[in-house]
Amino acid sequence: MEVSVENLTKSYGFQKAVDGISFKVNTGEIVGFLGPNGAGKTTTMKIITCFMGPNEGDVKVGGISVQTNPEEVKKHIGYLPETNPLYKEMPVIDYLQFVAEIQGVPKGKIRGRILEIVSICGLKGEKYKKISELSKGYQQRVGLAQALIHDPEVLILDEPTSGLDPNQIVEIRELIKKIGREKTVILSSHILAEVEATCDRILIISQGKLVADSTASTLRKQAQDKEIIKVTIEDGDRNEIFRCLQSIETVELVDLLPDYTQAFEIQSKASMNSRRAIFKLCVEKGWSLTEMTPVERKLEDVFRDLTIPN
Repeated sequence: MEVSVENLTKSYGFQKAVDGISFKVNTGEIVGFLGPNGAGKTTTMKIITCFMGPNEGDVKVGGISVQTNPEEVKKHIGYLPETNPLYKEMPVIDYLQFVAEIQGVPKGKIRGRILEIVSICGLKGEKYKKISELSKGYQQRVGLAQALIHDPEVLILDEPTSGLDPNQIVEIRELIKKIGREKTVILSSHILAEVEATCDRILIISQGKLVADSTASTLRKQAQDKEIIKVTIEDGDRNEIFRCLQSIETVELVDLLPDYTQAFEIQSKASMNSRRAIFKLCVEKGWSLTEMTPVERKLEDVFRDLTIPN
């Protein structure tokens, strides 16, 4: 089911938390929603899930407006907020039955749906335990189970791996990818590696405005306006190599990498290429060029460029 955000604006007093953003998430797509604290991510998610209304604009879920028919929209959305909504003194199976009843799952289908979702979320061995007895990772699985119990077409996840250890993060990530094969997923996270590994596309919001909408690889390529290469040169004096690299006309910056005595990171001037000049220099000096590798910018670098005010 498609989610369409159209010129969405939300203000708190004089502060615009969300400032006229528009984007579309296609059926079966997992989209990462990134931004620094206070950028407007959670506000946007709350509007999509009908937790609050916008001042301007609209959100349509499967063509249904959150403004005119929020109760119908809610039927198609599963929501896991950053603070997991669990009643921890309840056993897992009782809690899921309680949520299923609230979500309007027909009584005759509740037991079968619980067994199905327990299997999907890997909770078979935990279903009779109190939620308070579970690890943080399994509690997150219960949170996902409550978001999925009514079989929604759209899943909204706000920081689903917050506070988990690395093994638990991998488990929840794989579970989200599995779920995402059949559902439309919007995933908010501060862990950029997780978003890159899980999501088909990335949206970045900063100061209430959408500043990027693309795949991770495309974002890195667009940000790579200056060529950066790692070069290892042997059979020469390190200081002389450093000085000669700096003297190349197309080179803007040379850094000596600490891990290798003869390895350098070289940044070319904007829209220029230094590889041919470096190769020619090594031939002239009789040095051995043992490595010349392009350095691709990390998603963290792109994120900082787009979200730190100039």
